[in-house]
Amino acid sequence: MKKVVVTGANGQLGKCLQAISANFPELAITFLTKEQLDISNVEEVSDYFKRNNFHYCINTAAYTNVEKAESDRESAFKINAEAVKILSEVCKANSIVLLHISTDYVFDGTKKAPYSEEDTTNPLNVYGASKLKGEDYIQQLCDKYYIIRTSWLYSQYGKNFYTSMLRFAEQGKKLSITTAETGTPTNANDVAEVCLQMVVSSASIPFGIYHYSNYGAATWYDFAKAIFEAKGLLDNVDLTPTDFFKTEAKRPSYSVLSKEKLSEMLPIKIKDWMHSLKAHVIATKNK
Repeated sequence: MKKVVVTGANGQLGKCLQAISANFPELAITFLTKEQLDISNVEEVSDYFKRNNFHYCINTAAYTNVEKAESDRESAFKINAEAVKILSEVCKANSIVLLHISTDYVFDGTKKAPYSEEDTTNPLNVYGASKLKGEDYIQQLCDKYYIIRTSWLYSQYGKNFYTSMLRFAEQGKKLSITTAETGTPTNANDVAEVCLQMVVSSASIPFGIYHYSNYGAATWYDFAKAIFEAKGLLDNVDLTPTDFFKTEAKRPSYSVLSKEKLSEMLPIKIKDWMHSLKAHVIATKNK
């Protein structure tokens, strides 16, 4: 049986992994919150990993507040880069495969076709730069790793675009949502399944960088509209598109990811974002 440790277990993706872990009885999975393991503490990580003989580490711990990162660069780099450096060193020392989650925001958005794994990175904001530095550390220090870049994650857990839109609808807020950015809304529950499938199928998946998101492309306005349509709330909200939305952090205007590389290796089919959103709404209807 493969022994797997998941860091950042209280985050959105960590909770999605916990929710489906019973579907993978061939994996013995340990979930750790930041309170249970501080991944920025090298002695703590080294001692814990050495004592537990894990085969895989899925790192879902991350600083994900894109706006706040602009004024809190130190914290963003501590979690997204320096802690990843520690995980890389400890995983290599203990022959552990590191599976790390990264982001579409490592790209600058100037391309008009889906980004492949080989395309040049050029992050526009602190968050993207910190995640790219984490990727660099893994490639420099770790010889057995998977880096999965994903995009626009949402789920039933925590604070994300999906849960925020539903909360705003309940509050009756007037919503102006930007059309200036195009990417792919991605169900974090799908990402969780892909992570565990990669661990199960790792013998046939070469180490390296992979892109995974749902299929298709949308603006944030498209995504908001689709959420309200799927929930039957569109007639109840005051939703308008805007081509301007002031933010602290610059964002890529286009960050759709190409999935061809990974789709050829996965035993599961990658879902279209609209299909996955509708399925998500049905699955969580009474929850």
